[in-house]
Amino acid sequence: MDSNRRAIANVRPRSGPHSSNAADWPLDALSGAKGDTTVSVVLPARDEQDTVGDIVTVIRRDLVERWPLVDEIVVVDSRSTDATAERAVRAGARVVAQDQVLSHLPPMSGKGEALWKGLAASRGDIVVFVDADLRSFGTHYVSGLLGPLLVDTGIQFVKATYERPYVGADGTVQPGGGGRVTELVARPLLNLFWPELAGFAQPLGGEYAARRDVLERVPFVTEYGVEFGLLVDLLGLVGLDAMAQVDLGRRTHRHQSTAALGRMAGQIMLTAWSRLERQGRVVASGRPAHTLLQFAPDGQADLVDVAVAERPPLATLVTEVPVNAGP
Repeated sequence: MDSNRRAIANVRPRSGPHSSNAADWPLDALSGAKGDTTVSVVLPARDEQDTVGDIVTVIRRDLVERWPLVDEIVVVDSRSTDATAERAVRAGARVVAQDQVLSHLPPMSGKGEALWKGLAASRGDIVVFVDADLRSFGTHYVSGLLGPLLVDTGIQFVKATYERPYVGADGTVQPGGGGRVTELVARPLLNLFWPELAGFAQPLGGEYAARRDVLERVPFVTEYGVEFGLLVDLLGLVGLDAMAQVDLGRRTHRHQSTAALGRMAGQIMLTAWSRLERQGRVVASGRPAHTLLQFAPDGQADLVDVAVAERPPLATLVTEVPVNAGP
């Protein structure tokens, strides 16, 4: 058995004790365990007017008013052109404009940028990230992620796992058909180079939570490589024994086009390359290309840039954090 197979074999029993189900974390038990710990829920949102208000409403109703588990809900408006900000405010969130957080820094783009700005704008000891395009959201998406962090001081990071169906344009459902970039790109890369992380079933999923002091000590890739980068960097920072995953059931959301997924795959590959290089595991005479030539069904070619940038660990910034508190 080669070294990768031995490492994967060791992952399963090690990750088992830190795997659980959302139902294992009832709200009354978490409320008693919360104590003085403060919790922020951060939603990065770009043109998500159809879903963001419903998500915020559920969190506020069930986890702020009925059960005092969440102390603030922050929506990071990532340059939306629709009514995302207005609907989030109306539902009870504090909305911050992405470019107004740490506005003295040159602006960047991408999901990772919105997450990093959300971390900077929020205040909780624990930060829960939730995608704003979910169509299957329930209270357990937040409480399930909070559970291990509130009851076990040794846990630093919790990742969600779920069944991800693919819902076609005609409404047909293919169970387990979602997460195409995970299966084709992220999972093979993790098994090849970071087999300790192979036990995470949804490495690119957008729902996860961590202690603030840990999140502030790692960089954030600004594009869609952010989740991949966080997993690898947190493994190096806190170790596998401080990482957990919780099964949230089923996740449905808005699917992206194949071309968009191709661009996402390129960003994840570049993120993986940067980590391998940083860890001294690859030595190259030149940098990998960051352009991707894509072809439309009619054969039309389009050259796109899939380069990724990084924001530094937030703890390295010593300036005050100017934010737009919203209405």
